[in-house]
Order: sequence, then C-alpha cells, then structure tokens
Amino acid sequence: MKKIFLLLSLCAVLTACGGGEEIVVERPLEDIYQEAYTEFNKKHYEEAAELFQTAEAQYPSSPWSADALVMMAYSRYMDKDFAGSILAIDRYMRFHPGHRDVPYMMYLRGMCYYRQVSDVRRDPGMSAFALQQFQQLVDRFPHSEYAENAKNKILILKNYIAGKIMYAAREDMFNKNWTSAITRFQSVLSGAQETVMTPEAMFRLTECYTAIGLPEQANGYTDMLRKNFPDNEWTKKLK
Repeated sequence: MKKIFLLLSLCAVLTACGGGEEIVVERPLEDIYQEAYTEFNKKHYEEAAELFQTAEAQYPSSPWSADALVMMAYSRYMDKDFAGSILAIDRYMRFHPGHRDVPYMMYLRGMCYYRQVSDVRRDPGMSAFALQQFQQLVDRFPHSEYAENAKNKILILKNYIAGKIMYAAREDMFNKNWTSAITRFQSVLSGAQETVMTPEAMFRLTECYTAIGLPEQANGYTDMLRKNFPDNEWTKKLK
C-alpha cells in the first residue's frame, strides 16, 4: 500500500511540475556523440552542432565536454554560422582554458573573423579582429602546428589593411586633402612595412609633399624609396 501511495504521489508531483509537458530523459553520451558524428560526416553541420551542444549541456562534467565544444564550434564554422562558432569558442575558453585544443580554438576564432573580411573599399572591422586573434596565437603558442598558418594569415591581413588605408589615401589625394593623405601613407610605413604597399606609399608621399611645396621632405622619401626598393616599379616612376 505504501509503495502504491508513493508512486501516485510521485506522478502527481511530476505532473504538477511539468504542467503536462513531456519530461525529457537524458540520453547516454555515447549515443549523442555517435549521432552527432554521423550528422557531421553527412555534412549536416547545423544538426551536428545542435547534438554536440546537447552533449556538452547534459554532461558538462564529462571529460568529453571540452571536445563537444570543439566539435560544436567547428560544426558551426563549417555551416558558416561564424557568430555561433565564436560563442562556442568563448564558452570553451571560459571553462577549459588549459585544454590541449586551446591553440586550435584560437586559430578557429581567427578564421571566423577572417572568413568575414570584405572588400578593401569597406571597413567592417573583421580584418582587425582576425589579425588580433592570429597574432595572439603566434605570441602564446609560437610552436603550435597552427602558428605557421597564422603567420601567413597575418601577412595577408596586414596587406589587406594597408590596402584599405591606401585606397582612402588615394581618395584624399584626388580631393587634394594632402594632410589626411600624408597621415594615411605614413601609417602604412609605420605599421605595415613588410607589405607590398610600402613602395607605393613612399612614392605617394613624394607626390604629396611636392604638391604642398615641401621639396626636402619629398626628396627624403625619394631617397628612401631608391635605397630600399631600387628595382621596384614605383622607384622606376620617379623623375
């Protein structure tokens, strides 16, 4: 009699608490993982991400919770849900800062921004975010397997950012806004010397200073261009 009473009481409590809603029973972690990888291998990335998220949410203390977040972030990245991927990476970094995949997650975060870099005539800010992430990876984990790739991305991004500055500076020259143009060209020389934009920036500075009647400064950049880039196409354009 006591057992029947207890069962009836338990049913009443569950019904009251659930308001008639279906009670969700946690699935074994192995089952969730197997289904998640099956969906991932089928390139059903959104479904895979949801399943990896379920695995991490239901088993946050599991040794596999960090891996679930890694796969969740990667699945969302493959689904081009870059914002969702970054959120998963942020959660991973918060709860697993010493995990073995930290370098990879830093690289993946950089790639989320990198994939959103737009045309040089626009300034969405993603290039700066990507550059920051890749630079942090190289600084913290210089011997990581992702460091060399990150270095290549850094050079590409620096050229991209320099290209945006050069585009704006040329517009300034066209509008005869010499002060702004000079400031922009000089920022290319000071912040991105290793980019392909450096010789043109020097050449343009000679033009700007000549235009405002400062031949000494113009000659200084002329000498600099000839010394550092003797065979460059922009050097050959000097009079």
